[in-house]
Amino acid sequence: MKIVIIGGTGLIGSNVTKKLRQLGHTVIAGSPSTGINALTGEGLSDALENTDVVVDLSNSPSFEDGPAIQFFETVGRNILSAELNAGVKHHVVLSIVGTHLMEGMGYMRAKKIQEDLVKKSGVPYTIVRSTQFQEFVPTIAAGGTQGSEVHVSKLDFQPIAAEEVALFIARFAISEPANGTVEIAGPVRGPMSEFVEAYVKAKDAGKTVIADDSSEYFGLEVPASTLVPEGNAYLGETRFEEYLGSLSPQA
Repeated sequence: MKIVIIGGTGLIGSNVTKKLRQLGHTVIAGSPSTGINALTGEGLSDALENTDVVVDLSNSPSFEDGPAIQFFETVGRNILSAELNAGVKHHVVLSIVGTHLMEGMGYMRAKKIQEDLVKKSGVPYTIVRSTQFQEFVPTIAAGGTQGSEVHVSKLDFQPIAAEEVALFIARFAISEPANGTVEIAGPVRGPMSEFVEAYVKAKDAGKTVIADDSSEYFGLEVPASTLVPEGNAYLGETRFEEYLGSLSPQA
């Protein structure tokens, strides 16, 4: 099977590429550095010739409303148009759990636009909505830090290891199109504040985590269950404690 991965040299993409090649598939890791630019369209048509599956792991370099929306809309249209011309049989795209509940955030609105383009494209597809990565917890902690205190909400949280995100993406890529949305998540659900506190205790014990009752995520008020799966999800096995144990003392 020939598979093209857009964003194939990034954190998730390089891992998906490795896993699919180990399974014997022909994989092209697409990125501007490899001559495939989904934003300008350069190299897309040639890369997608005789391609069975395209995996879209592209990501906007900006989280600001305008640039993020422009990026995902342009990239989405370019990829899907090239797929239709090439007769691609399956489009897999990585999205985020709760995207439709966070459209007050420009980046999430952009991801929802990306999802809608896929649904309307006519290409058989699988939209994979993932919970936040375990590797993103340090960023959440940093965002809530005020001096020696880390303020974070008690929103429901179920982080997944990036390694397992790549594993699920690889599995979906070689499966039949769902023509719908599937969700993936980590094995344990709990308040976001507890995960952040575990990280802070392990890596920055001089700080104190203050759990608040607001349902706020990076300045946006959201329902308490926004960041966890709505229904049955595919669950990873790596617990957050394992992630913490893998960090270097300086992390």
